[in-house]
Amino acid sequence: MKNKKNVSSLKRLLLILVCLYSTNVLSQEIYSKKGFSLEIKNTDPDLNQSVKQSLIDTYFAVYPVLARYYNIHTVKEVTFLIDTSYTGVAEAGGRQVRINPKWLKQHPNDFDLITHEVMHLVQNYPSDAGPWWLTEGIADYVRYVFGVDNALGGWSLPEYSPDQNYDNSYRITARFLLWIENEVKPGTVKQLDHAMRTRTYKPESWREITGLSVDELWAKYAANPKI
Repeated sequence: MKNKKNVSSLKRLLLILVCLYSTNVLSQEIYSKKGFSLEIKNTDPDLNQSVKQSLIDTYFAVYPVLARYYNIHTVKEVTFLIDTSYTGVAEAGGRQVRINPKWLKQHPNDFDLITHEVMHLVQNYPSDAGPWWLTEGIADYVRYVFGVDNALGGWSLPEYSPDQNYDNSYRITARFLLWIENEVKPGTVKQLDHAMRTRTYKPESWREITGLSVDELWAKYAANPKI
């Protein structure tokens, strides 16, 4: 009887939390195109409609392409949560991308942050799939290659400097991956991405794919980092 009461109390608490959360969502819209859908949940009363439309356009321009090229089994129904309680920039997991509306106000042209985040949905790596720096490096590489207009958003890859290393992640790793694609072995990123998703990645994967270890690749990159 005590366990039943505890379960009942938990259900009531969950219902209350759902109701409280729901009252914060000011608008909820669903858009569909060519087998993909996007739900926009917004908690910001001041969300710029032009910015919202740019996020929608970027999703439909980029996500189907990433799905087709990297992972045809990725989710087809995605939610963007514009969340005033969120203090980061953006994050992704499962079927959802959560975005800080304050960032959108300060950077209204940075809609290619969506390209980075939806790549995380495409990646869908299991736990312990591989190093986090490669996960983020691939996502930024994808933003550079498939982004709609990174220049408009003030986003670019950094120049090489001697204090960098391949495991610095994000844009530094992305630039290294771009160099490998251009100078060593096209298709390397796609193979690394597949290895991470199938939990077959290992440090030796770099040599198996390119003929060189990651340290050897970095040494060659550092000697001539032009992209």
